[in-house]
Amino acid sequence: MPLLFLAIPLAAVVVLSLALKLLNEKVALWVAIIIAGWQTVMAAVDIGLCLKSGSDIHSTYLGLLSIDNLSAVVLFAIGLMAFVSLIVAKSTVKESIFNFANMMLLIMLGMNGLVMVRDLFSMYVFVEVISAASFILIGIKKGRNGLAGAFKYYMMSAIASLMMLTSIALIFMSTGNTGFTSIANYITNANGKFPFEIIIAFILLTFGLAIKSGAVPFHTWVPNAYSSAPAPVSVLLAGIITKVSGVYVLMRVFRDVLLNNTAVGRLLLIMGIASILLGALAAIGHKDMKRMLAYSSISQIGYIIIGVATGSPLGFLGALLHFFNHSTFKSLLFVNFTAIEMKTGVRDMDKMGGLAEKMPVTSGSSIIAFLSTAGIPPFSGFWSKLLIILAVWQMSKSAAIVALVASAITLWYFLVLQKKVYYGEPVSAISGGKESTGGILSVEILLSAINVAVGVAFPFILIYLNHAGLLHGMM
Repeated sequence: MPLLFLAIPLAAVVVLSLALKLLNEKVALWVAIIIAGWQTVMAAVDIGLCLKSGSDIHSTYLGLLSIDNLSAVVLFAIGLMAFVSLIVAKSTVKESIFNFANMMLLIMLGMNGLVMVRDLFSMYVFVEVISAASFILIGIKKGRNGLAGAFKYYMMSAIASLMMLTSIALIFMSTGNTGFTSIANYITNANGKFPFEIIIAFILLTFGLAIKSGAVPFHTWVPNAYSSAPAPVSVLLAGIITKVSGVYVLMRVFRDVLLNNTAVGRLLLIMGIASILLGALAAIGHKDMKRMLAYSSISQIGYIIIGVATGSPLGFLGALLHFFNHSTFKSLLFVNFTAIEMKTGVRDMDKMGGLAEKMPVTSGSSIIAFLSTAGIPPFSGFWSKLLIILAVWQMSKSAAIVALVASAITLWYFLVLQKKVYYGEPVSAISGGKESTGGILSVEILLSAINVAVGVAFPFILIYLNHAGLLHGMM
């Protein structure tokens, strides 16, 4: 099973490239959609098998790849977000369809490999695959804004890669290995007395992954990349790419390699709180809906980071749940923006208004998404934020209070968005404005249903996991 998550996207890229002259470009897009749907189903099966077995690791391949509870959830999110992005692309991408589909398959390949390997250098290789394909997708339309956003993403990504590679080299020089288990054993035997080069390696690795995550103070590439990328690429960047190439690796390395090191945890807490607060405050001042959503993403990623920083099972569970929840509610908001921009041609919220009557499904799904983002019950974001804040409260009461205040700020700026865009005075300059149809409408309904379903069902899932003794395996 682990090998299939790599072999199928790779085989599709090879076959499609060889048969390019014989195929219509749209065939490649449909192949990518089918593979993304297949992965979503197979990852859901893996989650079920992990829970049924009661073991943390469900399946392995030659000791090189393995699927545990954490990677199974992330594989499911990758498949779901890739599927959503490709459905949006079906309605929005009119040129370079073949190249777009191939890059999507390569990004899936990179993300799948990243979540299944248990070696720092292998992780680095797959991060680079994701970065290269993302760079191409951000600038695929070759417009000035797209190329500028792609260039900034590339430069920050290159700095992060240099930090990560230097860190891995220092770790290899000290331990003679880059495998998770070997490094963890070295850290255990050190009893907190690390040589200078290992301390530098920890710092460089943390900062490199913080850049990939878009965390403060390394967040400057996020608004440009998200806002200048084509619609389906923005959905994928906000929904999964940033989290897998940055936040997931932080989660995995902090827990399994650094063994919840206290000093690194404090550093992550500071960066997480700074991201939460700065992202929320910066989102208030933006009229461009897409840039506002980008800053909101920085804030929400901060919640995941502070959950991880606690080093506690409760914090990690909240971080994993918020990882998935953020994928769904933030992707939904970007899909909603795509629907509005397609129908009105407008990005400035001050130039919108009265769209609730013309686009009732988009308006309703936006309410669900922003309430979930703000952590309002009974939507999915409430439970993940609750678990994270409870865990952070045990570590730092002041940090937990800041996180609560930032949630209130999030609710405020999304209420402003909802009022301006959907319930404000209609602007006569908007010539379009009617409900989306087809794939985009279906995606809005699907993601809205997931946000509601996870919110309603999570207490029962938590009770089941605890009763079955599986809660520890999830964390």
